[in-house]
Formats: sequence, C-alpha cells, structure tokens
Amino acid sequence: MFENSLVRVIANRNAPEIELTGLKIGPLQEGVELEVRFWAALELAKAGVVRFREEDTLDAIKLNKIHWKERVQTVKQISPLPDDFYPKLRRFMKDSKKKANSTPEKMAEYDKIVRLSRDIVNCRVKKIISLASAPAQTDQFLKSLTTEERALYNHLYNILAEWRNEILEGGEEDD
Repeated sequence: MFENSLVRVIANRNAPEIELTGLKIGPLQEGVELEVRFWAALELAKAGVVRFREEDTLDAIKLNKIHWKERVQTVKQISPLPDDFYPKLRRFMKDSKKKANSTPEKMAEYDKIVRLSRDIVNCRVKKIISLASAPAQTDQFLKSLTTEERALYNHLYNILAEWRNEILEGGEEDD
C-alpha cells in the first residue's frame, strides 16, 4: 500500500517527461516539487533525478525524539506516529547502512540508529500486546497506531479472544 502512495519530491535537475509502465512523470524543472508514487520516487532518487523533501524523511534527531517519547510513556500509553513511519524507518536504516562503511563515525551512527529503532519497535510491540490482551480498545487508542500496528493489534486481539473463548467455553463440555 505504501509503495503506491503519493509522495512529494523535489527535482534535482531539468528533465524531459519520463514514461514508465502506465505512468508519466514530468517534464521536470530543477527545484520544483512534484507528486509521484513512492516506488517511482525511489527509482528517480536512485538515479539522482529527484530527492525526498526534508520533512518527509526520517533522521537521527527525529528518531531520538520518537525514542524518548516512547520510553517516558507508560505501557498503557502509545504516542501517534506518522502512518508511513515504518517504511520511512526502513529507508532511513538502509541509507544509513550504505554510509556506515565510509567512516567509523558513520558506523557508530548506524549502530545507534539500529539500537534506537529496535527499542522503539520493542516498546510499541509490548504495548500492543498488553492492550490486545485487554478488552477491546477505543477508536481513540487505535488512531495512535500505524497501519502495520493496527493489523498486528487486530490479529493478536482475535487470537487471544478465540483462545479465551476456547478455554472458557470448551471447558464446560469436559465436565
């Protein structure tokens, strides 16, 4: 779903119209923003034709803020993340890994990014598991979850509800 979502990018140079399978992009003017499908933006960025907008990318400072927020909240609190947080995180980690081999500082930065990312994911998964094992949550809580997290919550909630039902209902037949 994220791969086909529209993202805003900035043209790095002038370029004629680009035609891809069922998609036309451009013509491009250097410095001008345009909206394209994420998968196309990735390919154009790899080719150096466009770059992602700063506000649409994840960096170490933003990751630190997200990490800090997750760590100070209780198990019953979950802060909202942008719906496209996980794809951005994967892209940020991938880009950081590519740069990691260039200097020891970049390698240390990449290691820190990996630690923070794992900690954020682990914190959120623990909260989701805890909340999925409780009675159904309100829409207000579910709004704080990303698309991936909502799917995990729903899956876990259904498994636990089915298990509870089997234990509580199934036990009567054996008596």
